[in-house]
Amino acid sequence: MRLLVSLQALGGLAYDLKYHHKLQGFLYGLMEGTTYQGLHDHKGYKFFCFSNLFPPRDARTGETRRLIIASPNSNLIKVLEDRLAKVDEAHIGDGAFRIIEMRELNPRVKEGCVLATGTPIVVRIPKERYVEYGIVPEKPYTYVYWRKQHSFAAFVKQLEDNLKKKYKEYHEDEPTSEPVFEQFVFEKQVCNHIIIDGREVKVFGSNWEFAFNYLSKEQQKILQFGLDCGFGELNSMGFGFMNKKMENEAV
Repeated sequence: MRLLVSLQALGGLAYDLKYHHKLQGFLYGLMEGTTYQGLHDHKGYKFFCFSNLFPPRDARTGETRRLIIASPNSNLIKVLEDRLAKVDEAHIGDGAFRIIEMRELNPRVKEGCVLATGTPIVVRIPKERYVEYGIVPEKPYTYVYWRKQHSFAAFVKQLEDNLKKKYKEYHEDEPTSEPVFEQFVFEKQVCNHIIIDGREVKVFGSNWEFAFNYLSKEQQKILQFGLDCGFGELNSMGFGFMNKKMENEAV
């Protein structure tokens, strides 16, 4: 389930490429005083994701920007919607906005569909997999971000393992053992600079389209979860946010 929020800029705003922690902080602020107020400190998966502010460019006073928040937890979405309905002004980083509209969305994964990245997918490969994937890091890192020079098999394996691990933890149910991904179109690799604990950190991700034609019901359930929760890692920082493409439009 997801919530589309339309925001009207109350002043000029320069688009911030390091928006992740600002939007994350805004959402955690909305959770204060609710049953989700401790989610920020929860170790492990948070089971929500969000888009960037789009369109991603500087805004002038009065212009509209949109934000989508997604989660498999419909109650979390409704709590955020309720809190946003009581906000006079939304402050996201240096920007001030008026909330002018909210709309619940529920795009569904079908037997045949195309899923596309709204924000880059982050996949980290742990050092115990270096030999398996033929990775020789420059330094003895505990993990490396998947990049296009690495094995494609490494991306697929880590992406699918991560999705099924999250699914199992959230639903407390063993997911199907059959592969869920069918066709991939690599678009580009990106490097994002994000702020963690006051320090700027480089995060490497990639943009993709995933096409599906003959999904079983079990595969559809897992991919629906990924559409709601995000693909890859760092979802609660806004990475791996997915859109379902419908007639050349993202929903």
